[in-house]
Amino acid sequence: MTERIAIVTGGAGGIGYHTALGLARQDRQVIIASRDRVRGEAAATRIGAAWWELNLGDLASVRRFAHRFLAAYAELDLLINNAGVMALPRSVTADGFERQFGVNHLGHFALTGLLLPALTLSGRSRVVTVTSGLHRRGRIDFDDLMGERRYSKFGAYMQSKLANVLFALELGRRAPITSVLAHPGVAHTDLARTGNPLRSVLIALARISAQSAEAGALPLLHAATGPDVVTGDAYGPDGPGERRGAPTRIAVSDRGRDEEDARRLWAISEQLTGVRYGTVSIPE
Repeated sequence: MTERIAIVTGGAGGIGYHTALGLARQDRQVIIASRDRVRGEAAATRIGAAWWELNLGDLASVRRFAHRFLAAYAELDLLINNAGVMALPRSVTADGFERQFGVNHLGHFALTGLLLPALTLSGRSRVVTVTSGLHRRGRIDFDDLMGERRYSKFGAYMQSKLANVLFALELGRRAPITSVLAHPGVAHTDLARTGNPLRSVLIALARISAQSAEAGALPLLHAATGPDVVTGDAYGPDGPGERRGAPTRIAVSDRGRDEEDARRLWAISEQLTGVRYGTVSIPE
């Protein structure tokens, strides 16, 4: 029987970990892709997965990961683009990109494109891109994508989450794979605790309205494995404000469905990352 292989970025903790755990329980061969070796290997050991190093804020690391995967496997069934950072003071990635846009969008754009040969060969593959309900308040500032003129921590985060939506829907239009979206609602994770000056406010809000990371992973797992899922779908919690609850199909914003913006963002992303879909090669 052909192995069913799944990659979960950011799978060492939080929602990513519970997503990886759920997939491992379905007898999938799971690769946890994350930066921290200690946390990654510990998480992988607990669920019987593998840990591979991946830093989405460094395109050289993304290329090394893709090269390693394509050297080891011909096909990839499932890619969960989950890892992310939230509301950070302005900083840049190894390649000079504003960190939230660089990690949350450009890193996953490059990773997906580099793994596309294995995804398309599978014939049954899915890519699940994790966004946020806050994408509805985002806008793509094409004149200042990197926040060099004016920067807002949450504005940059919402822009990156809207970019996730535009990317996933455009991927579904361009590639012969099932490309879908998911968001976890409000969940107890490390995302709101790392490098965030507003951590006390976010933690207080989380205590009031958040669900567990395990519950937050359920929309991702449904998007990844549900038999009724089709390209272009988006899933999130069914409770008030999509903050918590059981997985259900949800709507994305009008901005997220803007095909002209999606094509423009796609072209810019190819230029910035050097990853051009359809002509992807992995340099030695």
